[in-house]
This record gives sequence, structure tokens and C-alpha cells, in this order.
Amino acid sequence: MLAILSGSGLNTLPEFVIQRREVVRTPYGLPSAPIYFGHLGEWAVALLARHGANHVWAPHEINYRANIWALHHMGAQQIISVSAVASLVHELQPGSLVVPHDLIDYTHNRAHTFFEGQSQEVVHTDFSEPYDSALRQRIIQLARDTHTAIHAQAVYACTQGPRLATMAEAKRFAQDGGDLLGMTGMPEAILAKELGMAYAHVCGIIGYAANIQPIDDRPDFRRQHTHQAMAYISRLLSALTPDS
Repeated sequence: MLAILSGSGLNTLPEFVIQRREVVRTPYGLPSAPIYFGHLGEWAVALLARHGANHVWAPHEINYRANIWALHHMGAQQIISVSAVASLVHELQPGSLVVPHDLIDYTHNRAHTFFEGQSQEVVHTDFSEPYDSALRQRIIQLARDTHTAIHAQAVYACTQGPRLATMAEAKRFAQDGGDLLGMTGMPEAILAKELGMAYAHVCGIIGYAANIQPIDDRPDFRRQHTHQAMAYISRLLSALTPDS
């Protein structure tokens, strides 16, 4: 089963046929929201809104361990994570899609492993490639098949949030090698890897970070690019099939 972790701007998919919803209790507490189970075409899908059904959880408040554990417990083997991001480089423009190939983690004080406490063994997980290459390539190929423009290489910089970065911070993230700026990609990626789940990230760019231009907080400006990027992602995911 495929799981979709939806973020800002994508809490539903028009083609997603819901069959049931379930509240999953985990050893780490409740997930952000009930999990919706259904189908996208021929694919059995579990959909979870990471910020909650009504977008009530800020990035630093999300129970990431409960979310990933619940999806794994319910039988998901693969996760496609969807999120809105800002661009740290001119080449990645607002409104476009990106499938990052690497990440830098700037978060802190987030529960970021299942292997802690004296009852757990000490495990050092290989995280040299944070995203599953096979799942990434399937998404990239699907984008080509559906004539959806997508950038196949980028480094995702994950910050703590919920505030936006200062200009100096954004410059530092870019100098560190970051291309995209988001707040929810970690610890999702490492938690999925610890449980042996294939994880890939599909990002919709809704604006530039402060190092490129002053933040434009006009609702219409951000809404335009959010709508465009999420429409592309919705079309992309709706074309998924088990063999795609």
C-alpha cells in the first residue's frame, strides 16, 4: 500500500475514492489526523494530513513518530510526502515541482528516532541517501509520462519553524548547499527509513526565500503559486498505478 503524507495546500485529492477513515492509536500517541483509506485508480492508498484535518499542527508540533508508525502499522510500504517549500535558488521558480535527492536537517528538539531508551537496541541507520531512489525515479518518470514539468535534483533544507528564515539564515542555507527551504521533511525521512519504508518527497514551490527577494506575504501571491503547484502534484499523483 502507498501512503501519501499531505501538507499545506493538499489535504484532498479529487480522484481519491475514500472507502473508510480510521483513528490509529500508536505507542507514541495519536497521529495528526485520522487516516483515510481508499484508491487512486488501481492503487490502494492511505492519506494522512500531517498538519491535521483543519491545519492545526505547526511544523514543530507534529507528532512525526506517531504519523510514520501508524502508516507502517496499517500496511504502507511506501510514502510519498507532499509539501510546500520556498526556493533558495533562482533556477527553481515559484509554481514548479521538485523531487529532492538529498537534505540538510536544521531542526532541533524533535523526536527523530524509534531507537531510544534502554528497552531499544542502539541502531545507527545509514542515511547517506535519505530518499528512496527507486520511488524517486518512478515519480520522475510519471512526470515525464504525464508531461508534468519537474526538477529531479535539489537539496531540501529543513528548518524548525514555524517562523520563516531571516535573510542571513536563508543566505547561510544556500551557501550550505540548500536549494529548497521547508519545515516538515525531517524527521519524516529518517523515521520511514528506520522502519524500512520507501520514502520520497514531492515539493511544490510557493515562493522565494528571503535571500532571493523580500518575502511577499500577500495572500493572493502565495495562493496563486500554491494552487498551481498543488494542482500539478494532484495531477501527478492521480496518474499513479501499481506498475507506474
